[in-house]
Amino acid sequence: MSGNGQVVREKVSIAVSGRPATSGVLTLPSGSMKRTGAIVAHGAGNDMEAPLLVAVSDALAASGYPALRFNFFYRESGRQAQDKDEVLAQAWGAAAAFFRERLGGQIDSWVAAGKSMGGRIASQMAADGLLDASRLVFLGYPLHHPGNKEKLRDAHLYRIIVPMLFFAGTRDRLCDLERLRSVLGRIKAPWSLHVIEGGDHSFHTPKSAYVPDAETYARIAAEAVEWLSEKTK
Repeated sequence: MSGNGQVVREKVSIAVSGRPATSGVLTLPSGSMKRTGAIVAHGAGNDMEAPLLVAVSDALAASGYPALRFNFFYRESGRQAQDKDEVLAQAWGAAAAFFRERLGGQIDSWVAAGKSMGGRIASQMAADGLLDASRLVFLGYPLHHPGNKEKLRDAHLYRIIVPMLFFAGTRDRLCDLERLRSVLGRIKAPWSLHVIEGGDHSFHTPKSAYVPDAETYARIAAEAVEWLSEKTK
């Protein structure tokens, strides 16, 4: 267990039925805790220690919202090839069960947040009634494959009924902003969109308009906290 004065981080083991356990980091406020928590999932090419996930989790906990980040099974075992969707969903479900059991009566609701693939899986589960998150946060939604804007991963989004927060970069090759805005215009659930000027799918900015990653991540984290605070007053 470690802390930085504002938050306390604890490495945890998340049990999964029929599979080896996976790792997680539970980040708790050093002071009073709010009644809403958050689980933050990584994307296909990184793991739970990705700087963006750490920044968001720490900011949430520093504002009173307990946060859990975790590894999907393929990253826990050191593999690069991602698991099938049903296996990714199993890890999400295990993380949610651990979070609820660990915090017990300390929270009334929780938010599912995810980078790219992690957010996509959470949204599919929420649409199918398999995840009881009260809100969703997308840290770069993979709306389509690079270079193929015609085939969208949007069908399940229209069945989601909880509020959603989207972060998208203007240079994201997996999420054309024009297509995303068109999709959002047809979504019935409440939604918010925050655009990162010059950001790619990981919110990196070009040399011509460079912004340090840490600064961008801090902005994303602060906006997520503000949005969550507005929704939980």
